[in-house]
Amino acid sequence: MTLGPVDVPAPSAAVTGARSVARTGHFRWYVCALLFFASTINYVDRQVISILKPDLQALFGWSERDYGWIAMAFQAAYAIGFMGAGRVMDRLGVRLGLSIAIVVWSLSAMAHAAALVFGPSAAVVLGYLGLTSGASVAGFIVARFALGLGESGNFPAAIKTVAEWFPRRERALATGIFNAGTNVGALVAPLAVPWLAVAFGWQAAFLATGALGFAWLLAWWVTYREPAEHPRVTRGELTYIQSDAEPALAPTPWREVVQQRQAWVFAAGKFMTDPVWWLYLAWIPDYLHRNHGLNLLQLGLPMIVIYLVADVGSVAGGWLSSSLLKRGWSVNAARKTAMLACALAVLPVMFAGMTSHLWLAVALISVAAAAHQGWSCNLFTLTSDMFPRQSVGSVVGFGGVFGAVASVLVTYVTAWVLQVTGSYVPIFVVAGLAYLVALGVIHAISPRLEPAPR
Repeated sequence: MTLGPVDVPAPSAAVTGARSVARTGHFRWYVCALLFFASTINYVDRQVISILKPDLQALFGWSERDYGWIAMAFQAAYAIGFMGAGRVMDRLGVRLGLSIAIVVWSLSAMAHAAALVFGPSAAVVLGYLGLTSGASVAGFIVARFALGLGESGNFPAAIKTVAEWFPRRERALATGIFNAGTNVGALVAPLAVPWLAVAFGWQAAFLATGALGFAWLLAWWVTYREPAEHPRVTRGELTYIQSDAEPALAPTPWREVVQQRQAWVFAAGKFMTDPVWWLYLAWIPDYLHRNHGLNLLQLGLPMIVIYLVADVGSVAGGWLSSSLLKRGWSVNAARKTAMLACALAVLPVMFAGMTSHLWLAVALISVAAAAHQGWSCNLFTLTSDMFPRQSVGSVVGFGGVFGAVASVLVTYVTAWVLQVTGSYVPIFVVAGLAYLVALGVIHAISPRLEPAPR
């Protein structure tokens, strides 16, 4: 790969001046904080079922394949939702679009508590579609499907918001910060969910976490406006935000997105690495229970460690490429160098399924989760590097479909491997190799990460 610095023009006087006046306002970081908390809630809601899996599995008699179908329902809906979520954000704007998304996913998260109520009817409907399942499985499949549709709006909206509120040199860092919310959500869930389930029943865990979204919605709806229209954005900060402003363009139609290799860069990266993150979210509690004998109340500390370290990786990955850009590196060199560092850091997770030492396993998974998050924030930032702000939502949605479809396939294979072999060894080996292969494919598609034609 050609990753070294290339010729970069010296910053213009306007850009230099914009840097100096940026000190007069920092409201863009408040917007980033809102995105951080939205991602936190997003991941709290999706994590509840994986934390409760061993107990729900024992309560309802689910097989590994039953749980696989439940997990795949979310991922299938996530893929379907991504097909339209990006276009919705580009057409409606993120203020309204993200509001609609969080209402849908919050109501769906709370609906899990009533899965046994509508489960029998759901089982009849699924039976007509060729899927035979018990009432509990059917009820959770429907709830997870609805949750996936709603949650698919979060990342297209967040990446589009970052593109609108931050100049290019800060986008990877801003993405890393809001993306760290996913780890905080995955960290908060194992702290709160076991306590809620033990104290008040498993239904309370879904109701309480699902209700969080409505508190966030109030803050978002009251305070969010576009930068040029926001009364709390100073003239100096607006100048800085618009220091590398792009001309106003219409969103890129889907038929043109699929014809541009820049979009396939993002899609390939999502297809090959998203399933690994889904593996951590959906199966790590089961892995800790199966391989290391942890019960529901013992999961908290290992899960906290994994996602705290992942938080560091998310911010560090964004900081690394942003720092290299500020040092004069090209976008191509900065992003790919950061992604290469992350891909190499993932490799040791291949041994996680082979060790009998709990904390060695936790350390291997923690580093891999951190590296994934650093990889992910740079991969997301590629969309705003290569496409105009008006089209970022659509491109993120396009690539997200591929990531979600791959996650469905890998979830099915994971459930089958565990059902047949009972071993996580082959699963972690594949997870460790995925990122280097993905980076090779990305470089082959776009050796220099040129902007898409407009």
